Amino acid sequence: MTETTTPQFDPDALRRKYREERDRRLRDEGNEQYLEIAGDFAHYLDDPYIERVERAPLTDTVEVAIIGGGFGGLLAGARLREAGIDDIRLIEKGGDVGGTWYWNRYPGAACDVESYVYLPLLEELGKVPSEKYAHASEILQHSRDIAEHFDLYRNACLQTEVTELRWDDADGRWIISTDRGDAMRARFVVLANGPLHRPKLPGIPGVETYAGHSFHTSRWDYAYTGGDANGNLSGLADKRVAVIGTGATAVQCVPHLGAAAEELYVFQRTPSSIDVRANRPTDPDWAASLEPGWQQRRMDNFNNLVSGIPESEDLVNDGWTDIIGKLLIRIASEGSEADLSPDGLASAMELADFEKMEQIRERVEAIVDDPSTAEALKPYYRQFCKRPCFHDEYLATFNRPNVHLVDTKGRGVSRITERGVVFDDPDTGESTEYEVDCLIYATGFEVGTEYTRRAGHEVIGRDGITLTEKWADGASTLHGMHSRGFPNCFIFSLVQSGFSVNFPHMLNEQSKHLGYILAEVRERGATLVEASEEAEAEWVRTIVELSRNNLAFLEACTPGYYNNEGRPQERSVRNSSYGAGPVAFVKVLEQWRAAGDLPGLEAT
Repeated sequence: MTETTTPQFDPDALRRKYREERDRRLRDEGNEQYLEIAGDFAHYLDDPYIERVERAPLTDTVEVAIIGGGFGGLLAGARLREAGIDDIRLIEKGGDVGGTWYWNRYPGAACDVESYVYLPLLEELGKVPSEKYAHASEILQHSRDIAEHFDLYRNACLQTEVTELRWDDADGRWIISTDRGDAMRARFVVLANGPLHRPKLPGIPGVETYAGHSFHTSRWDYAYTGGDANGNLSGLADKRVAVIGTGATAVQCVPHLGAAAEELYVFQRTPSSIDVRANRPTDPDWAASLEPGWQQRRMDNFNNLVSGIPESEDLVNDGWTDIIGKLLIRIASEGSEADLSPDGLASAMELADFEKMEQIRERVEAIVDDPSTAEALKPYYRQFCKRPCFHDEYLATFNRPNVHLVDTKGRGVSRITERGVVFDDPDTGESTEYEVDCLIYATGFEVGTEYTRRAGHEVIGRDGITLTEKWADGASTLHGMHSRGFPNCFIFSLVQSGFSVNFPHMLNEQSKHLGYILAEVRERGATLVEASEEAEAEWVRTIVELSRNNLAFLEACTPGYYNNEGRPQERSVRNSSYGAGPVAFVKVLEQWRAAGDLPGLEAT
């Protein structure tokens, strides 16, 4: 942790600056500014990593079908195996398990949360990652190892996309239709599709007219660029390349593109916060010293610190936990005069945040040579308004003479032509077309859109009611996992559930909860389980009440997927995560299980 000194900034001036930068980025269309990849754009969804294997349609029956083969589906399968459930089928649209890490193979792809807490089930598999921030190939292999260890490949359906889930009340099972012509059945279904698998495109005028080569980073075209996940993109040596987007993906791949392309243009709407990464190989002596339970202890330690809960030791000690360290140092320095009321803590947190972001901006200035480029790369918002990034080469890449930052001053790209990308400068009135040979979309995945759009299928419950219809005015669940009218259906998502920066931590907690419930249902001889009307209504009230506390923070943030592109009030507060934080949410689930009688669930 860094020592805190007297602030060298004006908090009021920073608040004004943050508001100005936020306001210039607001757009009337909010989250609708992104195109759904379908129709003429459907080729952006094609799997470039594996050939399609044909098979006959299935009409068989399984006990549990898990939709999604990412960390959520793998953890669900693992915890169900531990609960003694054998008849499991994993259904995954990719050619293998891994989810996000199956699709994200762009050069430089790696986790940005420490791999010792991010990669799930390390102790169960007897593994320790090779470095503090593991690269994508190791994470994908770890996903495969989980599937092997828990026998999840058996009976799995890969390269299979669900097109509809329909409840058959007479049979007490779900009918699962797929793009393979399947009509398989399952007594229980687990929706572990995850939020990071369906890429999105920016709705830029003329996006369909570009005549050069283009692809999305989640479907990286190494046949065109040459090289591999380690870089060496020799195919770009004589190419002019444009990247649209400057989030976590661009931060990791831009250094490789800058080293390879003849000319690289990086189009930025909002700069990311870039902190020190300081990746390093795992110390074998440290790995050998780890005692049983080490990963859960480390995960809990990290989760507490990023949730603002003090710990006597910071086990991870990185950029994620540094801001909490600054807060605790500030409180300790004030001693008995420290204001520990909610308002006092919020004020102290804001000042600690200002200090952290001043440090981030000073780092930009120290690394980037050109003053105007450095100024454009400085982020002016609270740290957790957008997902923080950590990298040691990204900023320095803009010192290369062939790398050009096109700062769109919060407006975004103006339009795309057959030849390239156009930006109309709102300050000077000048219009510039950047002619490029290759256009790369680093525009991320669909997160804030409706479930059916992200998942690519509808869920049809009892009496023909769809999940879209039931949730038209906002989600309605118990613990984010059960929705009345959709019996035997378990939902893994951020909606009305816990949210942590270490996303697999929450997936693990949901999976343990799932394993407990299905083991209890089996023990009771029940075949149907769903939330009671009263319990669901009470949970919705809890979510709404807690979410209002976070609305002011989100409204003040610069636009991004965390706050519905700057318009959090337009997304029902019922679609929020559990507002008391991930640590409190885990305690809710633990206390619920400790009650021992499945409170709020009807098991028949």
